[in-house]
Order: sequence, then C-alpha cells, then structure tokens
Amino acid sequence: MQERWRSYRYVGPAELKAAIRPGSEGHPIRSRADFDRWAAEHAAAELAEPFTFVVDMDDVLRLAPRRSEHVACAAGRPVLSAGEIAFSREGEAGRWVVVEVSNHSTGYCPDTSSWPAVAEALDRAGLEHPPTFTHEVVFRRCPACQEHNIVREDDFVCVFCGNDLPALWNVDPFDERP
Repeated sequence: MQERWRSYRYVGPAELKAAIRPGSEGHPIRSRADFDRWAAEHAAAELAEPFTFVVDMDDVLRLAPRRSEHVACAAGRPVLSAGEIAFSREGEAGRWVVVEVSNHSTGYCPDTSSWPAVAEALDRAGLEHPPTFTHEVVFRRCPACQEHNIVREDDFVCVFCGNDLPALWNVDPFDERP
C-alpha cells in the first residue's frame, strides 16, 4: 500500500480492542466475485441492513455484521476508512450496488476526507456507489477536555465542556501529520 491517504488508528475504548478474537476480522472483498460469494452466504433480511466496513491498510474492503465493532472488523489494525454501508439489488440483472455509505465509526473517527479510499476499494470490488459518503460524520477531539465529539449542524463546540472545537480533524492525539 502506498501512502496516498491518511490512516486512522483505533481511538475507542481499550476494552473493545482487547476483546478481539483471532479470526474476527471482516470478510475481505477484493472483487465482484468475492462480493457475490459473500452476499450469497447471507439471508435476505440480513442483507437489507447496513454492514460495518473498514478499508484496511492494503486497500481492501472488509465487511462485518452491523453490530460488529470496527476495531474487530479491522483485526485491531489501522484503517484507511471505516463506517457503515448498505447494499441493494438494482436493475433487471439485480446487481448489488451501494445505496448508503457513511464514515460513522466512533472507534476510528475517520475524517470525511477518507472517501477516496472507500471509493477506490468499491471500484476494485466492482460495486457501483454514490459519488461521496451519503452521510458524512464530522469527528473532533476537544483540545480542552480531550473528549471525542460528533459535530452536528456545523456547531464546532464540545458537548462535554463547551469549548470550541478545531476546524480540522484532530481526533488522534499522536497523529503528527498536518
């Protein structure tokens, strides 16, 4: 993997990362055939719900049931993006397409700028997708109290202590990139 995009380390509760069991990582989707095999293994009711996803450091899309933790889907490793994704069958051929995708992962808190990694992984998997996240989540860490926040309606104020939040992504306190 070349360093094209920012990577995101897990910043959620340590006990969730500690609870990861070997083999719990998400199912890798490298091609359309991988996706079709994966979809065939799931019941229609399950496929009607969104799934947890990550794009791992090898640019591979990994899928897990929605109630899975992103850190387990990524086997505890850093990711290029993480969130939730939903699929639907469309057209006469009934091909699977991505109908919803977000960067909603409170364990990795990826920036909205992680979309290109998601789009490229979906393109490689042969999955049609929206032009960007259908639901963008803006994450910030409060410089005053260090709590992670989801910014709503462009209100960059910490919900925990009331201090201003920075305009730029800053969730990982050890990330030294600009």
